[in-house]
Amino acid sequence: MDTRTKLQGIFRQVFDDDAIKIERKTTADDIDGWDSLSHMNLIVAVEMAFSIRFNVKDVRALKDVGDLIDIIDKKLAG
Repeated sequence: MDTRTKLQGIFRQVFDDDAIKIERKTTADDIDGWDSLSHMNLIVAVEMAFSIRFNVKDVRALKDVGDLIDIIDKKLAG
């Protein structure tokens, strides 16, 4: 399973919406209920699902789902 596909499942779980379809360009403005609290819930869920840890710099650098995918892939490779 590729990173985007796994991430989509995490988004669906965190936002309790099985209809969510994420793309690299997806931002918080595109998903109902994506606020600061749900963002942190999402980050924790991603860390647990991929067995990685984000630092503050990583989280602040996120502009869209594409950035999140890139950081996940980099951490998994490195």
